[in-house]
Amino acid sequence: MGKLGESKHLKALAAPPFWPVKRKEHPWTVKPRAGPHSKASSLPLLLVVRDVLGYAKTAREARRLIAEGNFKVDGVVRRDYKFPVGFMDVLEVKGSGEVFRVLPYPTTFFKLHPINPAEAGVKPLRIENKTTVKGGHVQLNLYGGRNVLIRVKDPRNPVEDIYDTWGTVLLSLSDSAVLSYVPFGEGKIAIVMGGRAVGRVGRIKSVAPGWRKESTVVTLEDAKRNLFQTSLNYIFVIGDEKPLISLPAGAWK
Repeated sequence: MGKLGESKHLKALAAPPFWPVKRKEHPWTVKPRAGPHSKASSLPLLLVVRDVLGYAKTAREARRLIAEGNFKVDGVVRRDYKFPVGFMDVLEVKGSGEVFRVLPYPTTFFKLHPINPAEAGVKPLRIENKTTVKGGHVQLNLYGGRNVLIRVKDPRNPVEDIYDTWGTVLLSLSDSAVLSYVPFGEGKIAIVMGGRAVGRVGRIKSVAPGWRKESTVVTLEDAKRNLFQTSLNYIFVIGDEKPLISLPAGAWK
C-alpha cells in the first residue's frame, strides 16, 4: 500500500476515534481528500451518507448516490465520495428537504444537526488570520480555508476594518458576503470545537492569556450557570446576545 500519505485508503485503526467505522471487521476505510477540513475534524462524505445518515448499506451504494449529485455541501453539489465534511458545513440532501449543519457535540464529537432550509444559506466562520493586501484592502483568512476580501476606501484610515482574529463572521454562502460580525471577548457566546468540553456552549466569562494560544485558558458559563474551561484553540464564537445559528435542544437557553 505504500506510505500512508500515498495510499488511496486509510487504516481503520488510524482513523479518528469518532469515525463510525468497524475497526475489527474492516482493516481499511475511506481516506478523506485534502480539502477545507483536517482528518481530525471531518468525515469523508461516503461515511456521512452510509454510516451517519443511513442512505446506503454499502460503500458502492454510497458512491453511486454521491456520484449522482444527491448531496450538497455549502450549496455546492459534491460528487467526490472522499470530500471532507466538517464543522459548520451545511449538508443538503436532494429531494428529501433535509438540511443539516455539522456541529461539535459532547461525547460523540460530530453531529449532523437538522436546520431550517432558511438557515442553509449562511455559515459562521472564525477569523484565523488577517492580512493587508494590495490597495490597503484587508483579507480575512477564515476557518475551513475560505478567504474574504474587505475593501477599504482609504488605506490610511480603514474604518471598514472592524475585524479581529478569533472573532466570527456570518457568511452568505451564495456570494460570500459578510452578513454580520461578532468579535471575540468576554460576554460572547461560544461553542467548543475540541478537547474534553467539545460541543459545550457557554458565555465567555474570562480569558487568561498564555505565552501562546494553546496555553491561553478561556472560562465559560453554560445555560445552567456551570463554569468550565477550555483552550483558546477550541473556542468558536457564535453569538452576542443570542446564537447566530440554531443549536441542538438543551445546548443553550
